[in-house]
Amino acid sequence: MAMDDTLATTLRITADFFATLQLGGAMVYPLIGLGFLAAIVILEKGFVLWRRTRLPASLAALAESYDFSWEDLARRSAALGGRNYFEGFVGAVLDNRTRPAWWVESRAADEASLVEKALGRWLWVLETIVTAAPLLGLLGTITGMIRAFKLFGKQGLVDPGGVTGGVAEALIATGLGLFIALIALFAFNYFSQRQAQVLDEMERLGTRLIDRIRLDQREDAREAA
Repeated sequence: MAMDDTLATTLRITADFFATLQLGGAMVYPLIGLGFLAAIVILEKGFVLWRRTRLPASLAALAESYDFSWEDLARRSAALGGRNYFEGFVGAVLDNRTRPAWWVESRAADEASLVEKALGRWLWVLETIVTAAPLLGLLGTITGMIRAFKLFGKQGLVDPGGVTGGVAEALIATGLGLFIALIALFAFNYFSQRQAQVLDEMERLGTRLIDRIRLDQREDAREAA
């Protein structure tokens, strides 16, 4: 019985919500489309950041120590999985570590550039929604107010209910546009900050590995002399 009451309450709230949205006029539908688009981008970026940008503290500490074997580093890197961006970055360094340090640094920079592009993919959509959603809401405000003012005739107010409907259309469209824009703005700022953080971690890791390569090459040159 309690579950039935909960279900009935949920259905009633959902019906009231959609009925309220319908009062917002035609601008509500493109705003809902922008909301769905923002949700898709947010879920996709969240999944990518969760699954592909994990850098274990043990691997970072290993690189910071400078006292590691390349085989151990390769084994720990492979454990991250082929889709992890740090695994690909470390792999680029490992594949070229016998070459001059400047060569390794160039290949590592190329790999980091690919990661930056991957992390920044679709962020422009959120940035566009941040701008477009309030403008669509403002357009809904204008159309709602025009609809309300049209009901004022020479004899005064003709249809009070129509006026309130126009005002409701204006307020709902504005509120929905601002809400969607705020969600997109928060998501855009968070993903941009995480992108910068991941690239910073990757740069620090690459610097430590290249420093180790330079040390190894210096020791090899000293032994050869």
